[in-house]
Amino acid sequence: MKKIITLIALFLFSLNLYAPPNCEIYKADDNCYKSCKEAMKAIKYRQGSYKSQKHFKQSIASCPNVAYPYMEKAVPYLKRGLFIEWKAMIDKAVELSPEEYLGYRGWCRLQFLRDYEGAIQDIETLKSLVNYDIGYCQTGDYHLNVALALCYKEIGNLERAREIFLQYINSEDYSDGLYDYYHLGVLEFEDGNFRAAINYLDQQIKTNDYLGETYYYKALAHHKLNQLDLYTQNLEKAENYY
Repeated sequence: MKKIITLIALFLFSLNLYAPPNCEIYKADDNCYKSCKEAMKAIKYRQGSYKSQKHFKQSIASCPNVAYPYMEKAVPYLKRGLFIEWKAMIDKAVELSPEEYLGYRGWCRLQFLRDYEGAIQDIETLKSLVNYDIGYCQTGDYHLNVALALCYKEIGNLERAREIFLQYINSEDYSDGLYDYYHLGVLEFEDGNFRAAINYLDQQIKTNDYLGETYYYKALAHHKLNQLDLYTQNLEKAENYY
């Protein structure tokens, strides 16, 4: 039941992560009110279409100090692999509303660009700006603390990655993520802590027995410990899952 609730919560979170603004909050400023209305027209059309992008352009022209149209105008560039154009737009959104969009830009730097240092900078900056939970990536699959830990892992700072992982999963409000223990298990494996790796991978199986990769890394860890029967069993299970 807890797993089902977590999956539903992540799904709803990903749907509502960047909801359109309420235009009524801009009513005191005619230009910004007009800008918001233009943005609402834009989202009626297919994302990235000529009409959609045209309305976002008009929205920005009417009130250049509203972050939302920059963010939405940026997304189609990202999806098309036009990263220079995307970054110009998303940088402006972050400048205008850092607390709202730093996490998004940081995740995209990790997911699409493998810009681990840039992602670290964005997520760490976000953490320094807010005194509440920094939340999840836009897909809802990973908490941004997990994303941050993965970035440190990728640049070779396993100790800092481990520290962030453990602080997060031992926090009072922690809820099991879809892949958290898998990534922690892989980290321990790569750091040569094979028994710890197996323990975390077993925890991943308890919380989300879905990935063949979990059994694959369990197999490798058992092999390192010369536990060949367990190595074979887990390798076969990994193949079956795959």
